[in-house]
Amino acid sequence: MTASDWRKILKQLEKKQVIKARFIRFCKPKERKFGIAAKRCERCGRFGAHISQYGIHLCRQCFREIAEEIGFKKYQ
Repeated sequence: MTASDWRKILKQLEKKQVIKARFIRFCKPKERKFGIAAKRCERCGRFGAHISQYGIHLCRQCFREIAEEIGFKKYQ
């Protein structure tokens, strides 16, 4: 039962309440306060290259895709 995100496994255990409770108790990763895992991209979930300025909270790849939609202009 491998998954890139623990919430995917949690979604699979919706019908099995006892196993779900045990999973949350023992397998859920703790909330990070510091370090690279403390910030994630809101759009894709990446950890690295995080832009949190202006409250954007996106990785640089997602920022490049939607920058013009948010109102940023590209200078050349």
